[in-house]
Amino acid sequence: MFGSEPVNGVGVREAVGLREGGAVLVDVREDDEWAAGHAPDAVHVPLGEVGEAAEGFAGRRVLVVCRSGNRSAKAAEVLAVAGVDVTDVTGGMSSWAEAGLPVVRDDGSPGAVA
Repeated sequence: MFGSEPVNGVGVREAVGLREGGAVLVDVREDDEWAAGHAPDAVHVPLGEVGEAAEGFAGRRVLVVCRSGNRSAKAAEVLAVAGVDVTDVTGGMSSWAEAGLPVVRDDGSPGAVA
């Protein structure tokens, strides 16, 4: 199944612009990684649950992110096969944090990329 749908990728700065335009950011990292820190207003859907969640993203522009970009590329392919308008955030949350973009915990306190 993987590799059957071409998926575009964008850097973190372009992802911020797309979010401002209404795209939803979906973080596909595991629970402990999410708890350590994530982008504000991101939605958490671990990679193993992406296929089940795809229907919920119908009609929306979706950006997928993980720590470095490997898992999000897989998630993007799964969503693309399901017909979702999806784009992979290349470089992942590591690049997000390196760019000085906010990383928070669920309570709003500063987080870190784990």
